[in-house]
Amino acid sequence: MVTGNTRQTKSFIGAMVLTAVACAGCAAVASHALHPLNAMAVMALAAATSRMKVKLPGINGNMSVNLPFLLVAVVSLSALEAVSIAALSTVVQCWPKADAKFKPEQMVFNVSMMAFAASAASLMGGAAGIGRAAWASEPVLLASATTTFFLGQTAPVAAIIKVTEGAALRRVWISIVQLSFPYYVVSAGVTSMVHLVTRNLGWPAALLSFPVMYGIHCSYRLYFNKAADVPQPAPLKARAVGAGL
Repeated sequence: MVTGNTRQTKSFIGAMVLTAVACAGCAAVASHALHPLNAMAVMALAAATSRMKVKLPGINGNMSVNLPFLLVAVVSLSALEAVSIAALSTVVQCWPKADAKFKPEQMVFNVSMMAFAASAASLMGGAAGIGRAAWASEPVLLASATTTFFLGQTAPVAAIIKVTEGAALRRVWISIVQLSFPYYVVSAGVTSMVHLVTRNLGWPAALLSFPVMYGIHCSYRLYFNKAADVPQPAPLKARAVGAGL
């Protein structure tokens, strides 16, 4: 994610933190009843799958496969729970291995970015839900939440790469979209499946989705490993780490 300690980079991270805190505060105020047991189940699944990462070709970053469970939190739990799950699973995902150096600015940015994306998606879902009887349906609400989550992740990541590396914002964002958009579509489908299964069979049934996400992880890893063998332009140095990036 972040490679330098320039004033511009620090200012951008600070702005990201303030934006995330403001959005999370609004989400907390707008939260409905809490579901602690359900939230713990989703948190366990999100944390477990957050460590299933694949390296993205052309960008010095990685992608995790915990997005479906973050979307489940957004559409099924309170906004406060969704933000908490997104932030905690990001900490698990970004925590360095024993032989790696801990980068606090990278952790701060990624947690803030994920908290912002989750709170924005929750607020969008809540706003759409107000008019559910008039126009909205569950697929429409899920699509709205997924789109908001997608923009809430990819736009800040593209922006931090522009700030740290001076790359063209549009080119960086399009590169990220090309790599991650199919995964968001698949994740929305898995989220719909998990939501349907848990509503009829209870949250323990959500464990059935774990092998599905492991299979997706293996498929992406194989695909990106093959893509890495093809000559690529010099990768952008900024590390993009999140649920989807």
